[in-house]
Amino acid sequence: MARVKNGAVTKARHKKVLKQAKGYFGSKHRLYKSAKEQLMHSGQYAFRDRKQKKREFRKLWITRINAACRQNDISYSRFIEGLTKAGVEVNRKMLSEIAINDSKMFSEFVKIARDGKAGKVTRQEEVIGHEVTLTVSNDEIKKEEKKEVVDFSKMTVAELKEAAKNANVEGYSTMKKAELVAALNK
Repeated sequence: MARVKNGAVTKARHKKVLKQAKGYFGSKHRLYKSAKEQLMHSGQYAFRDRKQKKREFRKLWITRINAACRQNDISYSRFIEGLTKAGVEVNRKMLSEIAINDSKMFSEFVKIARDGKAGKVTRQEEVIGHEVTLTVSNDEIKKEEKKEVVDFSKMTVAELKEAAKNANVEGYSTMKKAELVAALNK
């Protein structure tokens, strides 16, 4: 029986680790042992920071919204409370983008929030699959719906069945994808 040596496998494993450690400072990209240790730490840092990145962005968005709110003479907490009571569901990322790029639109949101906080505007029903534009006049919210063009061929079967259920298509539960697409496009 021939003798089996593991040199090729070991060399390949070392090469793989050193390739991943490329660019590290000092011996961490040259020596296998320190490179492997640094890669383990790097993996832990990456895992931790993927979670922290979400927190950091949320803090940034809140800071931007707060700054825009202060310019409109309202605090951040009162603004969010008013939007919640008015039934406006806009996430903080979008609010911060609006605050940066369109201060006039943000002022409209502030007016809606003030009316919502005062109880003049109440929660409206949610519209799925439509774009809703909110305009405030005489303490009422008018909904202007615009039909959204939906490409049903890119949806999954589960999404198609949900859309068919909402559109009151009969026998949707036994239909195949092509049949669902055809029924929804009618």
